Amino acid sequence: MSQSAPLTERKYVLPFVLLTSLFFVWSIGVNLNDVLIPHFKKAFDLTDFQSSFIQVAFFGGYFLAAFPAGRLMETIGYKKGILVGLLICAAGTLLFLPAASSRLYGFFLLALFVMSSGQSFLEVGANPYVTVLGPAESSERRLNCAQSFNAVGAALVPTLGAAFILSGIEYTPAQRAAMNPQQTQAYIASEANMVKVPYLVITGIFLLVAALIYFAHLPEVQPQEKAEAGSGSPKGLSSILAHRHLVKGVVAQFFYVGAQVGVGSFVIRFVKHIMPETLESMAGWGTRFLAGNQGAPASFLVRMVPNSPEKMAALFLVAHQTGFMIGRFSGSWMMRRIPAPRLLSLFGLGALLCVVIGIVASGFVAVLAIVLVGYFNSIMFPTIFALSLKNLGALTKRASSLLVMSIIGGALIPAAMGRISDASDIQVAFVMPLICYLYVIYFALWGYRPKSVLVAADSAAAAGAK
Repeated sequence: MSQSAPLTERKYVLPFVLLTSLFFVWSIGVNLNDVLIPHFKKAFDLTDFQSSFIQVAFFGGYFLAAFPAGRLMETIGYKKGILVGLLICAAGTLLFLPAASSRLYGFFLLALFVMSSGQSFLEVGANPYVTVLGPAESSERRLNCAQSFNAVGAALVPTLGAAFILSGIEYTPAQRAAMNPQQTQAYIASEANMVKVPYLVITGIFLLVAALIYFAHLPEVQPQEKAEAGSGSPKGLSSILAHRHLVKGVVAQFFYVGAQVGVGSFVIRFVKHIMPETLESMAGWGTRFLAGNQGAPASFLVRMVPNSPEKMAALFLVAHQTGFMIGRFSGSWMMRRIPAPRLLSLFGLGALLCVVIGIVASGFVAVLAIVLVGYFNSIMFPTIFALSLKNLGALTKRASSLLVMSIIGGALIPAAMGRISDASDIQVAFVMPLICYLYVIYFALWGYRPKSVLVAADSAAAAGAK
């Protein structure tokens, strides 16, 4: 049973640790988007639909780079492919500096596209690599464990992002309309410059990790692939699509990522829509706290104490992502006792119920339900990924590319939510994640089973009937 199999083997401990640290690093780019959306919406006076272009650009890069990344990995191997990805990431984050100077929203979208293209390489390489660093029986648990540190970043990054990117300076539409062109440009410049230092630091982190990976020994571990490659296994697209559980996994990953990104992207917007008066009073407390603590380190307090509605709403995003982190660690532990597909179905049902409550309830109950979605999202990506790669052998790398390409759901679902929100309101827009979780539940209950397993089950049933 997978529950009794060890997490990894002694010879793979160091590669597993290095790959796990990589999961933490790429969480930075993904999770800062949830802060950039309200930040740029405010700075550039965008609609919800226009602000969702941040996710369109980011996950569009994932989609377009994934298949070339998989082909390149087949040629140069996991380690070199991961290094290429880290350098592309660093180039993308460095572009934030000239983008801020230009004060052009489109330039920021280009920078996000380049960075996410690099992260696509990391996803294509790291996810399947982790699944083969140990017994096949514990691959889902191993990937969940590694992804748990991605969740640590998901909890930490919004906190720092809110502190160092969100200025707390907000103007009403009437106040913006009353500004002259010089005042408007000065405000946009001030808000755009808020991203310069954070993304310069992120560039340094990507380069540091690239240096560590470069000097480390990461073996090419592909036992199944090598065995099957020698037997002339076909590797064309038609042979990949013949695996029905993979195809269903790609669809499930599309819907899951769309739901996760859609919910996370609009948590701040949702909270500000549901309980604006509460945020105002809470922000007033933060202002009074700062006024009464003038002797404390002022720069630290100004950064970390929420003293505006947008910073206060960001705390709920932090809570959402903290639940995500807790779910990753607890889910990895629960997977020792509960089969991965069954646990996925339970978490999918939990997410579905929370979204329903978020749509039909009001006030703090609705907000709390959407915050809790983060916990139930936690195990979905790595579990769907690992279940979809079962029994693929030599097709694993290209199948991994398809699964990463399915991340395009993170571009399309939030855009659809933004359009619905502009036409109605943000609460109604959460019907999109609801639909997504329905398919995830289907995959967890029936769609994940490899064809060979289904054939064996059918044969056993036929034998029993005789």
